[in-house]
Amino acid sequence: MNTVTTPMPKLYEKAADFMPINGTDYLELYVSNSKQAAHYYKSAFGFRSLAYAGLETGRKDTESYVVAQDKIRLILTSPLRSGTEVGRHIDQHGDGVKVTALWVDDATYAYNEAVKRGGKSYMEPKVEEDADGRVVRSGIYTYGETVHIFVERKDYAGIFLPGFRKWETPHFNPEPIGLKFVDHMVGNVQLGRMNHWVDFYEEVMGFTQILSFDDKDISTEFTALMSKVMSNGNGRIKFPINEPAAGLKKSQVDEYLDFYEGEGVQHIAVATDNVIDTVIALRSRGVEFLQVPTTYYDVLEERVGKIDEDIDSLRSLGILVDRDDEGYLLQIFTKPVQARPTMFFEIIQRKGATSFGKGNFKALFEAIEREQELRGTL
Repeated sequence: MNTVTTPMPKLYEKAADFMPINGTDYLELYVSNSKQAAHYYKSAFGFRSLAYAGLETGRKDTESYVVAQDKIRLILTSPLRSGTEVGRHIDQHGDGVKVTALWVDDATYAYNEAVKRGGKSYMEPKVEEDADGRVVRSGIYTYGETVHIFVERKDYAGIFLPGFRKWETPHFNPEPIGLKFVDHMVGNVQLGRMNHWVDFYEEVMGFTQILSFDDKDISTEFTALMSKVMSNGNGRIKFPINEPAAGLKKSQVDEYLDFYEGEGVQHIAVATDNVIDTVIALRSRGVEFLQVPTTYYDVLEERVGKIDEDIDSLRSLGILVDRDDEGYLLQIFTKPVQARPTMFFEIIQRKGATSFGKGNFKALFEAIEREQELRGTL
């Protein structure tokens, strides 16, 4: 769960925040093979075994493995037979995020407020209990088939959720690599739908828009997109929303929408306190990253000023740097982590900065276009 407390800049003050959210509780990914996916996230990203639910716990249709690293928890869920809703989702979209679970004090109140303000119900408040206590969960739909589930766990002392048992793998539980919490999560939506979802987060969930980028900010010679960043009042939940913009060729958002066959989560940004060490560890475990031309670093110090990190180290790893009025950030983006060119991860270290790397957009998008060209989808 993301519970990091930092001073809140004034840009968050406009959030109505009638639905206080403590942080990200978990993300659930629907995947074609949960056992193999769990092994991948452990071996490549340094997650550790946490919990399991499947045939041994009384489930008949699905199996879920939960992996964790610091405050990040991923549920990896697969169908056990044909004809399930999970299987249909995977058949259409491939592996991807189905659920963004938000940790709240009162899941019934959060649900009632959201539905009253226009949210579409996904799950009415439901009490789940076992020997370790009770959890209340409820949920609403957001863009595409993605859902937000509100999780109330103040009366629960178990390892994860009722219905799960502890999952122990003493012979393979890799050391964490410094991933701390979910910094933000980006959604891709259809052309003309960005403002609809901006309004949804403002009206249904009490968020506020903290940043906006148009096609002049996020463009290259060939492609462009537009983005607006929504945040709750304490800044712990940030959802940038992207839509494609007109360009000479197919943008990364268009490619995503084609292969995901609809709107959904484009990438998950996870925070670290030492991006250099984290990226070295990820690369040594086989994680592949987008690479920008080394000339990007020739004028880096001139563009962002003095930084603590060694520029040659950043150059060798392909880590990007940007500065805003609050400080600077370091970021790098993986290549897609499944067969379809859809979801990927961002590794980010904030050293005061509250922005999202606007100064890196051109270099990043050109790197993405090179990958699109190799795939024949540009």
